[in-house]
Amino acid sequence: MLIAVGVVVLVLVVAQIVLPGVAAQELRDDLEQSGTVLSVKVSSFPAIKLLWHKADRVVVRMGQYRAPVSRLRQTLDGAGDTASLDASVQELNLGPLTLRDATLLKRGNDLTGSATVTQDDLRSAVFFLADVQPVASGNGSLTLRGTASFLGLRAAVNATVAARDGALVVAPDVPFGGIATLTLFSDPHIQVQSVSATDVPGGFRVSARAIVQ
Repeated sequence: MLIAVGVVVLVLVVAQIVLPGVAAQELRDDLEQSGTVLSVKVSSFPAIKLLWHKADRVVVRMGQYRAPVSRLRQTLDGAGDTASLDASVQELNLGPLTLRDATLLKRGNDLTGSATVTQDDLRSAVFFLADVQPVASGNGSLTLRGTASFLGLRAAVNATVAARDGALVVAPDVPFGGIATLTLFSDPHIQVQSVSATDVPGGFRVSARAIVQ
């Protein structure tokens, strides 16, 4: 009996030493398919939980991450079984839009993210819209104002970014603007609750809060 107990204890000790490193390497290998990984740390007690992909804490630091939004959704879905997630990326490329100094924090089911959007990056992604600035932020939504150019005409245009049915959408504040509503992010396992922004030199810092289901 004592021998059996000793063997179990030995296995658990070895698992506690080995499994976090193995899990961190697997995560690093996965992330390196889409960017430059600076560091990855995975911790869990008991570590044997990692065999079921359940971690107590994951910390990720990346220099650059490039992937379509669908790939980002898969990555966020995989974070569902992590009690605490602390991730940051210096340059996040999602399709045509580049985000700078992006952070993602998860505590339990609460998920918060923030990133800086520069005017230059925004102009590259939306060539017909210039000088975009946040002009209002409250009640979980964000109003942006920019100058639109079309067929030689220029006009100031407002657009509202808001959470709608768990998705993040943007719609121009014009008559029948709902027809032109664009979904920025949608995932059945992540319900976006609110979005806000503040001015920073050269652009603005946008933040969003969501719940992982």
